[in-house]
Amino acid sequence: MILVTGGLGMIGAHTARALLDLGHEVVVTAHRRSEVPSFLAGRVIVEPLDVTDRDAFLALAARHDISDIVHLAGSIPGKDPVDFFRTDMTGLLNALDAARTWGVRRFAVAGSIGVYIGRSETRWHEELALPAADVPLLIIAFKKAVEPLTTHSLQGTGVQPLVLRIGSTWGPLMDPESPFNHIPPYISAALRGERPQPLYADDGGDSCYAPDAGRAIALLMTAKTLRHDTYNVSSGRPSTNRELVTALRAITPGPRLDLLPGRQSGPGDDPYLDITRLTHDTGFTPAFDVAAAVADYVAWRAGNSR
Repeated sequence: MILVTGGLGMIGAHTARALLDLGHEVVVTAHRRSEVPSFLAGRVIVEPLDVTDRDAFLALAARHDISDIVHLAGSIPGKDPVDFFRTDMTGLLNALDAARTWGVRRFAVAGSIGVYIGRSETRWHEELALPAADVPLLIIAFKKAVEPLTTHSLQGTGVQPLVLRIGSTWGPLMDPESPFNHIPPYISAALRGERPQPLYADDGGDSCYAPDAGRAIALLMTAKTLRHDTYNVSSGRPSTNRELVTALRAITPGPRLDLLPGRQSGPGDDPYLDITRLTHDTGFTPAFDVAAAVADYVAWRAGNSR
């Protein structure tokens, strides 16, 4: 049985779904969110758990035979950065403690595309040295620290660490007014019949539809062998606002969707994650291009608020 912490969040739920589709039993933890998505209802075991409670975390093993852990649980920073770091660090250390105590096969942890910030390349791959650069968000700062903390904590334990450098992911279950990704708010405005703020046509870069991200993580968790402990998780190709608007125009003829020419910051390219390593070791290829992702998301939103 595979444990997915934060398994009712966007990436967690789609990871759980993909693992179930591959024939595995899955238990997910839930803390702030309790609603089970329709695609998981009746298929997954839900354990209410605050991952900062070490004893409660370790007690899961008394109820479930857990073979692997995907640690995706996390919090949103408030005004106090130390409070945020303390909360998410405690959750991470408890998850690592559980992995070592239970002797699981593989422990995966959510990293971020943000660890590459400061690199001048536009195609970011895992062999690039991570720059000692200032990062714009507390979440990215923590995700950057997660990598060595995880690999060093599991060294010599027999538990295989797996760092997931997750790209810019969006899709079903994401906050439709999310400040972290412009696509759901843009589509939401169009679905309300409003005229969204114009986007620059050639702006874009890394983008991954949540079901693809979940399937990529599931394939990494279930692969017989992995040659590396760090993998980019995304679509492997850059996308643009032009593609987004073209796809949305095809299925929502009502509101006017304007595009501004070029890129907001001038000529150039936006960075994206290279997934050659992921594809080579798992066979993963994305099932959704921009048009398919937009169509699927609009259909999902027809019956779901987020």
